[in-house]
Amino acid sequence: MNAFSAKLCVALDAMSEDDALQLTERLRGTVDVVKIGLGLHSRSGPRIVERLLDQGHEVFLDLKLHDIPVQVADAVRVACDQGVHYLTLHTGGAAAMMRAAAQARDEFDGRGPRLLGVSILTSLASEDLVSVGMDADLAAVVQRRVVLASECGIDGVVCSPADLSFLRVIGETSALIFVTPGVRPVGADAGDQQRITTPGEAVSMGSNMLVVGRPIRNAADPRMAAAAIKAEMEQALG
Repeated sequence: MNAFSAKLCVALDAMSEDDALQLTERLRGTVDVVKIGLGLHSRSGPRIVERLLDQGHEVFLDLKLHDIPVQVADAVRVACDQGVHYLTLHTGGAAAMMRAAAQARDEFDGRGPRLLGVSILTSLASEDLVSVGMDADLAAVVQRRVVLASECGIDGVVCSPADLSFLRVIGETSALIFVTPGVRPVGADAGDQQRITTPGEAVSMGSNMLVVGRPIRNAADPRMAAAAIKAEMEQALG
């Protein structure tokens, strides 16, 4: 595992602004990062970014940018101005788009967010790739996209924990950050995730940031649920 170690990120998906802020206030000091997804950002816009930064959180803006290079570069500059810490884009946008994003980030002399490339959504399985005309070998597609992201100056990738076994070699040579959704504590409902692992397993396999949503958001005591996940992560790290 690289020096980035392992962080716990709570996903603020399908929440109102007020509910999200109440949750993050309760979780202050327990989780390391808070993630704004498409739904919350569509409801609240840049205001939710500002308010979460004001609470003192590291902010992960999960917009999964995928457009022509000039449009993505412009969106990256906006995120840099906002002061977010992490920003996602789709590696499927190919090399020119990812290089444009990295160049826009570099204009801010180290003050920009870490760019995270989404390889294949953890809700997808091999048959889903076939249905849209892609290579059925999901692992091969993920590996090609991760290598390309690294070559284009992207800081890290979002991938299934199940992919870490063959991606760790790439990370060891490139210092990529590995961010893994699809993490569920033992006994938790898998929901719409196809490829999942427990927090301890994900950290042991080399994940640098675990993204957890419903098991924290829907818990009777979200702070206690987050603390239990952190404890499992720390135990796995030894």
